[in-house]
Amino acid sequence: MAFQSTFPFETSAARADASSLLRLLPTHEGHWDELRDASGGLREPWRQFFERLGEDGIARLEGHRASIGQQIRDNDISYNVYADNGEPRAWALDLLPFLISEAEWAHIERGVMQRAHLLNAIVADIYGPQTLLQRGQLPPALVFGHPGYLRSVKGYAPPGGQFLQVVAVDLARAPNGDWTVMAHRTEAPSGLGYALENRLIVSALFADPFRSMHVSRLAPTYSQLISTLVQAAQATMRHDAPRADASPHIALLTPGPFSETYFEHVFLARYLGVTLVEGKDLTVRDDMLYLKTLGGLERVHVVLRRLDDAFCDPVELRADSTIGVPGLLQVMRAGNVIVSNVPGSGFVESPALHGFLPGIVEILFDEDLILPSVPTWWCGEEAAREHVFAHLDEAFIVPTWPVAARDAPPGVEQGRQRLSTWRERIEATPGTYTIQQAQRFSCTPRYEDGTIGGRPTVLRAYAIADVNGGWHVMPGGFTRMAGERQATVSMQYGGSSVDTWVLSSQPTSTFTLLPSPMQPADLARKHRTVSSRAAENLFWAGRYGERAENNVRLLRFILGSLEGNDADTMFPTLVELALHCGLVQPGDLSVPHTPQAFERALVANLSESTGAAGIGQNLNCQARSNGEVRGRLSNDHWRIILAARNDFRDALQTLMPVPASSGALQAVAANGATNGASRYDRVTLMNALEQLSVQLSAISGAQGDRMTRDEAWRLLFAGRHIERVSAMSAFLSVVADKGQLATPAGFDLLLQLFDCTLTYRALYPGRFEVPALLDLLVIEPTNPRGIYGVYERLRKKLDEIAVAAGSTRHRPFAELMPPAASLPTLASLCEVDSNGAYRDLIAVCEQIGGFAGAAAHEISARYFSHASTVASQVWS
Repeated sequence: MAFQSTFPFETSAARADASSLLRLLPTHEGHWDELRDASGGLREPWRQFFERLGEDGIARLEGHRASIGQQIRDNDISYNVYADNGEPRAWALDLLPFLISEAEWAHIERGVMQRAHLLNAIVADIYGPQTLLQRGQLPPALVFGHPGYLRSVKGYAPPGGQFLQVVAVDLARAPNGDWTVMAHRTEAPSGLGYALENRLIVSALFADPFRSMHVSRLAPTYSQLISTLVQAAQATMRHDAPRADASPHIALLTPGPFSETYFEHVFLARYLGVTLVEGKDLTVRDDMLYLKTLGGLERVHVVLRRLDDAFCDPVELRADSTIGVPGLLQVMRAGNVIVSNVPGSGFVESPALHGFLPGIVEILFDEDLILPSVPTWWCGEEAAREHVFAHLDEAFIVPTWPVAARDAPPGVEQGRQRLSTWRERIEATPGTYTIQQAQRFSCTPRYEDGTIGGRPTVLRAYAIADVNGGWHVMPGGFTRMAGERQATVSMQYGGSSVDTWVLSSQPTSTFTLLPSPMQPADLARKHRTVSSRAAENLFWAGRYGERAENNVRLLRFILGSLEGNDADTMFPTLVELALHCGLVQPGDLSVPHTPQAFERALVANLSESTGAAGIGQNLNCQARSNGEVRGRLSNDHWRIILAARNDFRDALQTLMPVPASSGALQAVAANGATNGASRYDRVTLMNALEQLSVQLSAISGAQGDRMTRDEAWRLLFAGRHIERVSAMSAFLSVVADKGQLATPAGFDLLLQLFDCTLTYRALYPGRFEVPALLDLLVIEPTNPRGIYGVYERLRKKLDEIAVAAGSTRHRPFAELMPPAASLPTLASLCEVDSNGAYRDLIAVCEQIGGFAGAAAHEISARYFSHASTVASQVWS
């Protein structure tokens, strides 16, 4: 077939010139061409699209393409690809939309509605009477052998018999132009969020064609989903106190930031107006589900899950799941929560099911399938197996049900397989394998550098249930395009996405779930719900940040003083401080201790991979805690957190490139060498620590100056101050206990650890006085690291947290932590006993450290785990 090199506009010469800006590449032979008909002319939807663009619009295509990339970066739209070791990949969105005519969509809509109705009926039957199994319409091995079939759900009846609220159907156009069903997605269908994000970006770039071609809107579909969930949840609210304005609490359950589609979960939750939660945010009490918040437990009525079936409940399903909710299935069976879709629906995703659907739909509905399935044969049936071997030389060999990667057949992404080479393995375990006839997907136009080519495409359409058993199909969908030189479609293998336009002959609704412009009267002082997980991560982000700062300050002092004049007398004190802060472990030090062995042990424990609680581990934990609350951080704040961890990690790799193993640590401790690498360079390490110190100061500044100061931020502040008062008290206690408080070296050490050297010298130039030192380090309220001042600020902040969280049922923090005014005075702290020891000083340091530890425990029990403790009993 010959293809034209320009668009065949039959209008003005100006339009023809505009079209000549583009060069058309031929479509792959044997594939349906979405852009051109058999004569090479543009199909009607595309002719309308380019006519409405005009010369100026076509000339701006390259700029639009760059704009998409910029918006993806600005909105931080990402897709986590497992092959990238968890590093998020920028979302891939093509410029040109995928166009579907009104008549064609009507046919697709009917077929998708039928599929959704059919799949819900199959799930209801399998977990109910199981008539399909009794009649032989489905082989028992195909159902019970599938890990998606959950015996715990047998006998469960959801409200209205609706097991599925969202069904996704993957469609591809065959070479003859007919649509074929390639797959079903019922477990946790993905793509709804990405489809909406794609629409928001692309429709804004092509506003005129979008409006004049009456492209159907997506918002009513999302509104229907919320309406369905709200109505279904009414039955679960019978235990709640009756209120006229009561509405169900809907939560979107995500596996967390490491999920491949985590961005979609965040975006969808925000757009739908529901709470985004992880499994650890939820708890079960008295057969009801609750969200742990800073203000206590809040009832959850609906869970819109994006978590695979097996991970939902570690009590009844996978015991090793750390991302599920213990007891969730029991709450579901008690009728106190709606889980959408019902766990256990994943077995209908098996590709083998395609071969049995024509018979099932005839038995259940007395109908034929509106949309045919890809020709499929389950090898568990001998007749089907022999038929395919006799009639096909090549085909796709796919797993019948999910199996471990090492045991799986090649799958669609590996392309067609010669059946003769697989026959022996298939006959050994036939039920494991399903064979599908290879399909040539239609090619959708794709713009790049003034050229329009075509790539294979699969359309995912979504059906949303209503409470009456009906289904509504979203007019559009999530269209995916194959990667370069790929015959199959996979986002994991370099594919991209396309906005899907369903055209209409009538003006479309302008309904949207996006917020309307706000008026001054709308601006009530409302704050979003702070989940316990977000609060806990901020609390620990503060603790890890402060801990890293203290450790860096201590390590810099140790490395700078090991060869000084006072090294021998200060050595036991430095070892004790390093042990207390986790810079070394007791087993790391040889006997007898030597400065050289001590230094090697310090260096060996710097990396996060050693398992020690040293600087590298603190930086990594700080990054992880902040990553859990990424939405609360400015871009600069987040970048400096990552830079602090990554720069220090790179510096250590340059300094001592050793593998993370106990043997490597022993080698470092033994001879200071690293498997043939050069000896450790103290100057290089000191430079890295100096840079890290600056970065940690920037992080601390951003926490204090660039974050909203709500209840959760107060916990970040509390975490920092708990860590600070504990560390400062320990530093002072160790130095005093070792008899170094009244020595010049001890003075210097404490002033540096408290970061008060300049202040002390300005106040007391040339003086060496213990009372002056203790007044600055303990009593002075304006010193940001003065122990009493930090302690008193911590007490006040904890009471603010309690008031904001409405913790009137708990014991006041003030009763756990007496006011600083009741602590020993400066005169008492300066007293020494007959042995010259500062017993009152040491005692109060230990006492304050104990108060801080008790406060941390109470915070965890009260706001994070919501567990009853002796200190937080309900007061009558």
